[in-house]
Amino acid sequence: MGNERNKITDKLVALYQDNLKDLSKDSSNFINTKREIAIEYFSKTGIPTTKNENYKYTDLAPVFANGYTKFFKPQKFSIELNKAFQCQVPNLDTYTVLFSNGWFYEQNLTQNNLPEGVILQSFQKASKEHPELVEKYYSKLAKSDDDGVVALNTAFAQDGFFLYVPKNTIIDKPIQVINLLRSEKDLMVTQRNLVVLDENSSAKLIICDHALSPCRFLTNAVTEVSVGENAIFDYYNIENQHNLTTQLSSVYIRQKKNSNVLTNTLSLHGKLIRNNISVLLDDEGCESNLFGLFLADKDQHIDNYTFIDHAKPNCKSNELYKGILDDEATGGFNGKIVVRQDAQKTQALQSNKNILLTDNAEMNTKPQLEIYADDVKCSHGATIGQIDEEALFYLRARGINEKEARMMLMFAFAHEILKKIRVDSLDVQLIDLVESRLRGEFSKCDFCNYNVIK
Repeated sequence: MGNERNKITDKLVALYQDNLKDLSKDSSNFINTKREIAIEYFSKTGIPTTKNENYKYTDLAPVFANGYTKFFKPQKFSIELNKAFQCQVPNLDTYTVLFSNGWFYEQNLTQNNLPEGVILQSFQKASKEHPELVEKYYSKLAKSDDDGVVALNTAFAQDGFFLYVPKNTIIDKPIQVINLLRSEKDLMVTQRNLVVLDENSSAKLIICDHALSPCRFLTNAVTEVSVGENAIFDYYNIENQHNLTTQLSSVYIRQKKNSNVLTNTLSLHGKLIRNNISVLLDDEGCESNLFGLFLADKDQHIDNYTFIDHAKPNCKSNELYKGILDDEATGGFNGKIVVRQDAQKTQALQSNKNILLTDNAEMNTKPQLEIYADDVKCSHGATIGQIDEEALFYLRARGINEKEARMMLMFAFAHEILKKIRVDSLDVQLIDLVESRLRGEFSKCDFCNYNVIK
C-alpha cells in the first residue's frame, strides 16, 4: 500500500507541475508563494494515512487512486444559473451566490444588495482587489504543514468565496452559498474560502452542496474564518450530494474577545464525507457551539474530526454530534478539546451519541480532553447503541406500527441537533428533509429546482 500511496502522491505532484502556469496566472504573488510551499510539503507527506491519529477512521488512498479530471478554468454554461437554479425553501430569504465546480459564478446578483462595506466575491478576485485583507488572514489557520489535505488544497486552490463584514455591520439575512457539481467526466474540485468578521459584526452562512451529474466527484474545500471582538457568526453546512461523491471539508475558526460562534453540520448523502472543524478560542469571553448530525446507509462512510483549543480564560464550548447508521454504513468521530494552562474558568462540554440500526453498521468514536488548567468545568463522553426497545414497545402498545415507531424514535434522536438551528424557515425545512431521509424516501434536495440544468 505504501507504493500505491507514493504513486498517488507522484501523480498529484505531476498534475500540479504540468498545470502550474494555469494555476498561477490569475492568482496573486502572495497566493502563489503559499502554493509553492504547500506542494513541497505535500510531495514529502502525501495523503494522510490511518496511522495519522487525526485520520484514524478514514483511509483516503482508495479515493485518490481513482482517476479524476481537473478543470483549471471555469466552465461556461449555456444558460443563466440565476434563472435556472432557485432554492425554493418557503419563506427563506437569503443573499444567494452560486458556485460551479468550485468556481465563483460571476453573474451572481447578490453583491449589489448587501449592506454597505460588505464584500462578497470570488476569492481569486479578492486576492488582487483586497490584498491587505487576504494576506492578513489567508493560510494563518489552515496551515499546509499540519495536514496533507490542506496542503493539497492550498497547492491547487484557484477560487472560492471571500466574505468580509466590516466593523459594526449586521447582515440582515443569511448568506447562502450553493455549490453545484456538474461534469461529464469524473472530476476533482478544489475550493478555498476566507471569511473575516470585524468587531461588533454579525453574519450567518449557509453552505448547500449538490451534485447534478451521475459522475464521481472528489471535492476538497478549506474555509478559514476570523471572528472579531463581540462578533457573532453562524455556519451551517448541508452536505447533500449523491453516493458517488467524496467530500473533504475543513473549517478553521479563530475567535476574539466575547465572540459567539455556532456551527451545525448536516451530512445527509455522499459516498465518503470527512469533516474537519478546528476552533481556536483566542481571547476571553468566547463562546463556541459545535453541532453535527450524520445519517448514513448502504456503504456510506462519514467521519467527523473536531478540535477545540481553549487558549484563553473564561470561555465556553459546547459540542454535540449525533449519528444514525443503517445497512453496512460506517462512521467516525474524533473530537479533541485542549484547555491550555492559562485558560482558567473554562467550561467545555463534549458528547457524541450514535444509533446503529443493523449488526453490520459500525461506528468508531474517540472523545478526548486534555486539561492543563485546574479551575475548569469539563466533561466528555460517547454512546453507541440501538433503538430503545422499551420506548419502541411503548409506542407499539399505543397502536403505532413498528416501522413508524422506529422512525419516530430516530427523528426524536435527531431533533436535538435540528433545534439548534438559528435561521427561521431553514429549521422547519430541514426537519422535513431529515424526516424524509429517515424514511428512506429522499434522494435529493427536493426544495431546490435544478432539474433544468443539463
